[in-house]
Amino acid sequence: MPADKITILYVDDEENNLFSFKATFRIKYNVLTALSGDAALEILGKSLVHIIITDQRMPEMTGVEFLEKVLEKYPDPMRLLLTGYADMEAVVDAVNKGKIFHYLSKPWNEEELDLTIQAAYAKYLERAELKETNKKLEVSNDQLEFLLRQKLLS
Repeated sequence: MPADKITILYVDDEENNLFSFKATFRIKYNVLTALSGDAALEILGKSLVHIIITDQRMPEMTGVEFLEKVLEKYPDPMRLLLTGYADMEAVVDAVNKGKIFHYLSKPWNEEELDLTIQAAYAKYLERAELKETNKKLEVSNDQLEFLLRQKLLS
């Protein structure tokens, strides 16, 4: 794991949940919190976030609606959905629309959530590496095309 801490954005309209999450994970991770989807989107505009954990049931914007907005501008962070309700429709929407990495029920279990965060971060790093490799391949491909054109013109 890199020297820098994993940055997690936790979104929940219940302040007690935010405090509890931060108290549990603040030493191990860089924890950012937001009371709403809109506040979370502001944070995403200013900070590099690796993992987003959001509650499903929030007043102005559901977790799925928030994750859909996140995908439009910030596709890189891994997305986790928490819900205290056995709401299968929300879970299906989260997978299909919010492209979540994992779903967890509330109240969360510290060990399970920590393992999920670790798995999500491993996937984040894997995707970042793949993105970098693809960039390098594009440059190489462009260079080869240029050389080929030069050879054809001479």
